[in-house]
Amino acid sequence: MNDNRIDDARAFIPVRIAVLTMSDTRGLDNDVSGDTLAARIKAAGHELADRTIVQDDEIMIAEQVRRWLAERTIDAIITTGGTGLTGRDVAVEAIRPLFEKEIDGFAALFHQISYAKIGTSTIQSRACAGVAGGTFIFCLPGSPGAVKDAWDGILKFQLDVRHRPCNFVEIMPRLQEHLAAEERKRG
Repeated sequence: MNDNRIDDARAFIPVRIAVLTMSDTRGLDNDVSGDTLAARIKAAGHELADRTIVQDDEIMIAEQVRRWLAERTIDAIITTGGTGLTGRDVAVEAIRPLFEKEIDGFAALFHQISYAKIGTSTIQSRACAGVAGGTFIFCLPGSPGAVKDAWDGILKFQLDVRHRPCNFVEIMPRLQEHLAAEERKRG
């Protein structure tokens, strides 16, 4: 399905996005999936707020994501790698506990897009997404193809305020409403 429902009458709002690659074998010189994401982010008119690579280590991954969550200037975090089933694939274990809310539809839609391209092999991915600290987090597989599928099929639309009938950007200001309500209760 072509999801190009862009309302050109609305002004584009750039999103500040951090990219995290999880790998024991990649560096910035050979991080094809991270390069793919960075290029697509910039081509869409968004800002690459930060980019780094950490080892496939649950504690290191969670610490990096927490650092970015503490920076109020980052709107979204996209990770690549660590969503598979092997012993070193720990992105989901590191990041999912940080979610205040999970975006279940992201995984469902990602698998639908992936199934059309790689068939039942999509079952080996634990791609997921959620919201933490007012920031969107998307955990993608480490392959360049999966990164392209997630960006081209989902994220380029949902991270564009002009996309209709709705998108993630227009709800960003409301992601922390629950925190204000809790603060008022403590009063």
